[in-house]
Amino acid sequence: MNNPIGIILSGSLSEGLLMRISGHESTTRIKSGRFVSIKSDDETFFSLVTDIKLSITHPEIPLAPPTMNEQLLMHAIKDRFLSLHATLRPLLMLDKDGKRKPVKTVPRHFSPVYEATDNEVALIFGRESDGSGRYFNLGTPLDMSAEVCINLDALTERSTGIFGKTGTGKTFLTRLVLAGLIKQNKALSIIFDMHSEYGSQARREGSTSSFVKGLKTLFPDKVAIFSLDPESTRKRGGKVDVAVTIPYRALQVQDIVSLQEELNLHPTAYEAAYLLENVFKKEWLHQLLTYQGELKELADRIGAHPESIIALHRKLKCIERFPFITPEKAPGERDVVEELVTYIDKGFSVIIEFGNFTSTLCYLLVANIITRRIHTLYTKKTEYFLGTQRTEDEPRKLIIAVEEAHKFLNPSAARQTIFGTIAREMRKYYVSLLVVDQRPSGIDPEVLSQIGTKIIAQLHDEKDIVAVLGGMPNSSELRTILSSLDSKKQVLLAGHAVPMPLVIEPRTYDETFYASLITRPHKDVLEQTIKDLF
Repeated sequence: MNNPIGIILSGSLSEGLLMRISGHESTTRIKSGRFVSIKSDDETFFSLVTDIKLSITHPEIPLAPPTMNEQLLMHAIKDRFLSLHATLRPLLMLDKDGKRKPVKTVPRHFSPVYEATDNEVALIFGRESDGSGRYFNLGTPLDMSAEVCINLDALTERSTGIFGKTGTGKTFLTRLVLAGLIKQNKALSIIFDMHSEYGSQARREGSTSSFVKGLKTLFPDKVAIFSLDPESTRKRGGKVDVAVTIPYRALQVQDIVSLQEELNLHPTAYEAAYLLENVFKKEWLHQLLTYQGELKELADRIGAHPESIIALHRKLKCIERFPFITPEKAPGERDVVEELVTYIDKGFSVIIEFGNFTSTLCYLLVANIITRRIHTLYTKKTEYFLGTQRTEDEPRKLIIAVEEAHKFLNPSAARQTIFGTIAREMRKYYVSLLVVDQRPSGIDPEVLSQIGTKIIAQLHDEKDIVAVLGGMPNSSELRTILSSLDSKKQVLLAGHAVPMPLVIEPRTYDETFYASLITRPHKDVLEQTIKDLF
């Protein structure tokens, strides 16, 4: 055990604990978000540093403070009248038997405070190397080398959110999490890759000339690429497993609800769309966009206001510029969702690349169409499994990863689109979300409350900070920690997949990381080969 970095002077469960920092400790080593342990009798309290304060005990010293040239005076008053205090928030405790418990009491006066050890971190967060396959190393605590793991079983039980302002490495963090899920075979994923950053390769964070490997490159036998722009995917060196085409009849009115902001659609236009769908069923869009007569005649036929039909026709004509959306399905052409489910049934995660079609309109439309139908199929799969109760019929867990999540999950869209339904249902039908967003304040509060695990990078907007921490225990202290995070280098990890909140420095996405993904399977194969031989 190292020398204590301080002792507990006072505190409470509601306001936290006050620690006096030892005189030999450098003020720069005690940082907001630092992970420490408090020893009291037979119990250990694991805590985070949430605030740091300078104190002067003699009232006259601030009236005439020593100057830089008065070093002798400075040394004379330093130990006796000057002190450095830190506020600690206990978040987890271990009893004498090593059992984890929620914090319901406080340590004694003058209990020593230590830097947490690597073994203590492993005891709380687990080890990736324990052989269970439950844990995945996501990074290290501040100024430590210990591995901080997330529990992948817990992660897949509820939706997950990765939040941070632009430029904080959200895509990098998302790749880390998805790689862990694929490596440990805990869930399959559908990734709507708007900017082609997850497939074969992507630019390294902060670089325009250096590249990192994508998930398809790291897991060629576990990841498939579906591309809306096959030519673009091939030019970037990627292999296209399926070229995506979507016929008009695959679109439902529900799919255009989230396009309200992009298309500036009036509510009466939706009413007209529903009237079209009631009359023409799956052919409603085809009838609208290819109608040969006067649109007023069409409006009279279905009982809609003529101006609403005209406006709806004008706004939805933009869909025709997407070559992957076709009036009819070609003869012998398989439905893209059927293809996608075939790959999922074979154990593949699927990346849907948009290539040069990077408009928000395209992203919202395609994500809605595919996700709605996947959810319908998974609902049927789940109901079938509940009927047979056979293990082989149980669906694989599926995580749908979407960027610009506030576009799908804002208060109006969340009540009407499939993404809001999935977020509320959680794991009921084996489908959950991985939402990636820079504006959590734009997401419906009810949906945010259903997100189980949050990985939060730096946020500056006060509304975003309040939204992302809403409903979380100790949110006031975590808010202080969140405001002090370094851009790109630190994230706050909290929620269902970790025993306690913690600030970590994410692991580096480099050759060492690549090796960690392939070494273990190769080792398993070698060990099995040796067993078979001897």
